[in-house]
Amino acid sequence: MAISTPETASGSETASAGLLPGAPASDRGRGAALRTQVRMTLMHARYQVLRTTRVPIALLGTAFFPGASMLFFVVPATGSDPVGATYATAAMVVFSTMISNLFGHGVGVAEERQHPWDFYTRTLPSGPGPKFVGRLLSGLLTMLLSLLPLLAIAVLATDATTTPLGFLTAVGVVILVSIPFTLMGLTIGYLLPIRAALAVVQLTFFPLAFAGGLFSGAGQAPGFIETIAPFTPTRGAAEMMWAAVGDYSMNPVAAIAFAGWTVLLAVLAVYAYRRDEGQRFH
Repeated sequence: MAISTPETASGSETASAGLLPGAPASDRGRGAALRTQVRMTLMHARYQVLRTTRVPIALLGTAFFPGASMLFFVVPATGSDPVGATYATAAMVVFSTMISNLFGHGVGVAEERQHPWDFYTRTLPSGPGPKFVGRLLSGLLTMLLSLLPLLAIAVLATDATTTPLGFLTAVGVVILVSIPFTLMGLTIGYLLPIRAALAVVQLTFFPLAFAGGLFSGAGQAPGFIETIAPFTPTRGAAEMMWAAVGDYSMNPVAAIAFAGWTVLLAVLAVYAYRRDEGQRFH
């Protein structure tokens, strides 16, 4: 029969922490704390994903508008043009990315804030970090899943094409261009109650898509749209996608504007979070 002693207990703790027996206790404590934070983050991410999959209409809703736009506009107009179909698909990917993050974080955060469970989890000793990062991870997964119907339409119903390297680059660019829309969603979610957040999101995504020229080919939007488009975050995101999947040179103005929007929205998201925390927890 094995007898547990303080020495063997300490040794098993050290082994589980992945450190040598001679490592300082502070290092063992930091290692255990880090593992706990990672486990809790993944647990919160899993919880968010399960909530979404149990109500699949939320996931289908984010894919509906881009998918419908592909079927009713892109396929009939440019489906047989490899270049046009590729750029149009990339623009619809940006459209879907924006919708997923605005609804997922904007409406989702606002909805969570009205539940007592959210108040409780933000007072736990682990702090709000694991839940916040878990939400970002689940939002990223939900966003990528919402793109699958769009890509299926592009493959089956159009002549859109790109290289394997272009596809892998586009995946990375999708994650990059999701950042400002994630921050925009978080700003809305932490500033507004659920009904107001839903209204703002619904009034935001179509004007942003239209002003960014997502419903027109590259360089084919009406004159006034071509004038204002480079100053919108949606146009910068679309041009990065076009550059990833095809031979497209990005407008420097659009790149600078995209970076500026990202910084501005990051500041607003931090302000909104701290304002919400100050109102509810102090």
